[in-house]
Amino acid sequence: MKLKTFYAKPQEVEREWVLIDAENQVLGRVAAKAATILKGKHKPQYTPHVDTGDFVIIINADKIRVTGNKATEKRYYRHSGYPGGLKSESFQEAMAKHPERVIEHAVKGMLPKNTLGRAMGKKLKVYVGPEHPHVGQKPREIKMEG
Repeated sequence: MKLKTFYAKPQEVEREWVLIDAENQVLGRVAAKAATILKGKHKPQYTPHVDTGDFVIIINADKIRVTGNKATEKRYYRHSGYPGGLKSESFQEAMAKHPERVIEHAVKGMLPKNTLGRAMGKKLKVYVGPEHPHVGQKPREIKMEG
């Protein structure tokens, strides 16, 4: 008997919806868990070149926390493309303006930097409060330790 390697085909992938409550959770741990689920590495049929991951909903993005001095010292940079166009904001400023982008930035940094990674990133849904519009998808909640 010859064993064959299994490769998931894109049309055969069954996607679930997963809910993560970020209240009082550490940013990096939530992001790492979300990235693993988006990639599909928690499934036995994981295939590196196929998007086998599930949809991830993260609620209470405004209640996430960071450890150490990151709240005051962590900075987010972006550049307009023009000379002298470097803009930066601290973690606290980013959380005050748009807390959902802080989590999106952390998760997308853990995904592949290619077309496949961008497709995985589109399956991430982040919301500020405890409400989300995906109740019809019946997401299963994942408990985070910590």
